[in-house]
Amino acid sequence: MKLYESTKYIYIAFLLLLYFHYFDENKYLKLKVCICTIGKKENKYALEFVEYYKKFGVDKIFIYDNNDVDGEKFDDVLRDYIKNGFVTVINVRGKLKMQYPSSNDCYKMNKDKYNWFLIYDMDEFIHLNNYKNIKKYLGNKNFSKCNVIYLNQILHTDNEHIYYSNKSLFERFPNGTLNFRESLGISKIILRGNLTNINIYDPHRLANDYECISTGSKFNGSNKEIYNNYYYYDHFYFKSSEEYLEKLTRGDAVFGVVRGFNHYWLDFYFDINKITKEKLDFFENKTGLNFSKYRDKCVK
Repeated sequence: MKLYESTKYIYIAFLLLLYFHYFDENKYLKLKVCICTIGKKENKYALEFVEYYKKFGVDKIFIYDNNDVDGEKFDDVLRDYIKNGFVTVINVRGKLKMQYPSSNDCYKMNKDKYNWFLIYDMDEFIHLNNYKNIKKYLGNKNFSKCNVIYLNQILHTDNEHIYYSNKSLFERFPNGTLNFRESLGISKIILRGNLTNINIYDPHRLANDYECISTGSKFNGSNKEIYNNYYYYDHFYFKSSEEYLEKLTRGDAVFGVVRGFNHYWLDFYFDINKITKEKLDFFENKTGLNFSKYRDKCVK
């Protein structure tokens, strides 16, 4: 009888340990996480962006629609997600220099509703290695006293694509990425909710001295550095040659101007991507500019 009693109590203790372990491991599920983003002429990428972060455990996406007044609408590709409330579209159509005002407005209006805010563009996808749910990552004890998390980028090349094709970004541009150490300083923030006096004046840093952790990047004013190759965001900045040209001619949400295609932006493009005759022919035909200085550098 005594053996039975002792075995019973051991069994109960074991069950309690399992329960509390499960509770501790899954308490991250109570976190509320949202994304604030701004988009213009990005209907081609919006659905992939939304579905990626929904699967990643994000609760809400706020999209600031900065299209031209008579331009395309996110409703045309995100109707179901808007209808069920997962996506909310805020109208800033036709307005200039809306990148930072949108981020600040999103945070101010929702900071009491969400534990963490992701401030990322539609061509940026957070990668956390073995964390399949971002809430579990954010529930890490290392972040208990942290208000800002910085992730650096993996910058994807054009993978020798000249024209757009109707496939996912990850399918089209899987290779040719730069290691994050080759693009130090280009980090993006994950921001804790319910902070005061927040000023997002740059998508890569804050104008506030909050406790920060950097996972895989260096930045000014950090209190703590954690280097880890597995935590970063995939940045599909260039895409194909055709899409890069479109990017430069759609208008800039930060400065409110059309950057236009010139030698500066072509130099930047070819600093990262291979120079080929096909690409130079494409750019010359589309812009009317002469890029002969690049011809002797073409990859054979």
